[in-house]
Amino acid sequence: MSEFTGIPTAALDFYEDLEADNSKSFWTAHKAVYDDSVRAPMVALLADLESEFGPGKVFRPYRDVRFSKDKTPYKTHQGGFVETRPGVGFYVQIDASGLFVAGGFYAHTPVQVTRFREAVDDQRRGRQLERIVKKVEGAGYEIGGDKLKTRPRGVAEDHPRLDLMRHKSLTASKAYLSPTWIDTARSAEEVRAAWREMRPLVEWLTNTVGGAE
Repeated sequence: MSEFTGIPTAALDFYEDLEADNSKSFWTAHKAVYDDSVRAPMVALLADLESEFGPGKVFRPYRDVRFSKDKTPYKTHQGGFVETRPGVGFYVQIDASGLFVAGGFYAHTPVQVTRFREAVDDQRRGRQLERIVKKVEGAGYEIGGDKLKTRPRGVAEDHPRLDLMRHKSLTASKAYLSPTWIDTARSAEEVRAAWREMRPLVEWLTNTVGGAE
């Protein structure tokens, strides 16, 4: 396993070029750049973080175009994920703009959403989540996730945590746009620090939403 030394700027250039020419011919001609400057650093980064957060996986670079109008074959980013529960965990991404980190509840099943809303509705656990979200947001992270435009069925208009009840997924994220340190080992420390700040949210969700069924 190679030691993580940073994400080469060639990775950002690779994705900028891929956005302009998302074709098999481009990919074939530049696959060595992807392997050396994108995938290998991501594998090394996740390995560097494994002792604290657990083993991570590197996502495939190919898009699933079976049900999409967009038939471009390749993703224009490389993601890595440390899963704590199905659809819950820590995320890191490389793309043309730089580095992106996130954490929370991504994929969801009806039973997971039900568990989430029951916990939000609970006075003690719901208030705990409110405090966590406020603290994470105050630290500079964007709170996101899939949300209903209206309130869920059966939820009162004056519910004290109505905005959280509308969520079907809940995430915190931050983008680092072409940081000067991206090609150094500091990248791992920045991701580590961000994941630590998001850990209370990830842990709350890990303990709440449970398995996919």
